[in-house]
Amino acid sequence: MKTATTYFLLLVGLLLVACQQPSEQTNSAETSPADSSLTDEELLTLVQKNTFQYFWDGAEPASGLARERIHLDGDYPQNDQNVVTTGATGFGVMAILVGIERGFISREQGFERMQKIVNSLEKADRFHGAWPHWLQGETGKVKPFSPKDDGGDLVETAFLVQGLLTVREYFKDGNAREQALAKKITQLWEEVEWDWYRNGQDVLYWHWSPNHGWAMNFPVSGYNECLIMYVLAAASPTHGVPPEVYHKGWARSGDITADAEQYGYKIPLEHNGQQGGVGPLFWAHYSYLGLDPRNLKDRYADYWLHNTNHTLIHRAYCIDNPKDYEGYGEEAWGLTSSYSPPPRGYAGHSPNEDLGVISPTAALSSYPYTPEESMKVIRHLYEDLGNKVWGKYGFYDAFSEEQDWYPRRYLGIDQGPIVVMIENGRSGLLWDLFMGAPEVQAGLKKLGFESPALK
Repeated sequence: MKTATTYFLLLVGLLLVACQQPSEQTNSAETSPADSSLTDEELLTLVQKNTFQYFWDGAEPASGLARERIHLDGDYPQNDQNVVTTGATGFGVMAILVGIERGFISREQGFERMQKIVNSLEKADRFHGAWPHWLQGETGKVKPFSPKDDGGDLVETAFLVQGLLTVREYFKDGNAREQALAKKITQLWEEVEWDWYRNGQDVLYWHWSPNHGWAMNFPVSGYNECLIMYVLAAASPTHGVPPEVYHKGWARSGDITADAEQYGYKIPLEHNGQQGGVGPLFWAHYSYLGLDPRNLKDRYADYWLHNTNHTLIHRAYCIDNPKDYEGYGEEAWGLTSSYSPPPRGYAGHSPNEDLGVISPTAALSSYPYTPEESMKVIRHLYEDLGNKVWGKYGFYDAFSEEQDWYPRRYLGIDQGPIVVMIENGRSGLLWDLFMGAPEVQAGLKKLGFESPALK
């Protein structure tokens, strides 16, 4: 059976390959000197501020939702510059909270944008409460992600709801307008029919379509990026699922556990489809933008240990550099799903699939796990590579020194975790908010999790 992530990569690769044709102009200009006098704290704030702008100035104007991609070269072969993505919007609303707290925008500005986003989501197409992967930004109508993927996407919905619940917790004790927004978010969250997406089984299915039913046929099992979906499904007060859906479906009746080790780092969970290896680093990010991995444990794993070791394996692999790619090392590591040089277009980079591409989001979004090691990467990218990899919305999505490939392009799902995870490493802001939601507390206890954040 193909894993959920395999499906994602295959489809996105087909959809994005047209965006990365060999004739594309790349920004390989001489690097401008950067300000090396910035302290670590100043540089982290600068990275957060520029990357935050992807979701602020770069948002789709009619809806306020996060664009799927932004190409500074203006080349959109599929004319999809106003297509928005629900998962990245979930990441983006969390980034906006960071923007408020860091003073990039005012609380009132942030609130107004949140209100616009929530109003757009309220009117957008939904399928048994779940949003689709892509929406047309101007209309809120579904844009099919693939021929049969034209309905609800429960994984992207989970990423979105993770963000919305964090926003709710931030505003719920505010003024009357803020409290009204929080109540509207609660309504949207309670309308998601997580139980419908069981399809009568003890597992959650990724998709359902009004035109094709369950034809996509992707039951989601771990371990990959989808843990948050099962936590939220268990946590729902209106359409919750029983614990056996998690233990039999996600954890595969215990078969999720592993006794793997690479470069001296143990991995307690089997990474789906990786044949004893580890997956792309976004698996250590997407579910943990709100879900606090610090001392988070269940019967299967210690998730802080798991995610830290996952990150350190990537770093050790890039230092080892068995394929001898130019540019890899202690200051340039981290493999994850991102743009890739032609003809691939998009790939799930990992030690098992190493194409010589470094994706800045990999090491930067791992900042909570490896603060010193990630900081070295940030300084190298900013100070040494400069405008080859740095632009209007922060670091570009990916680059390859091996192939002298430096596209001036961004993907929303890669930009969002940078802002959020750096902030979690600095202050724990988003972790504290999300874990404070009473439904989340109840859902984690229901599944047998332990955490210092559980009251």
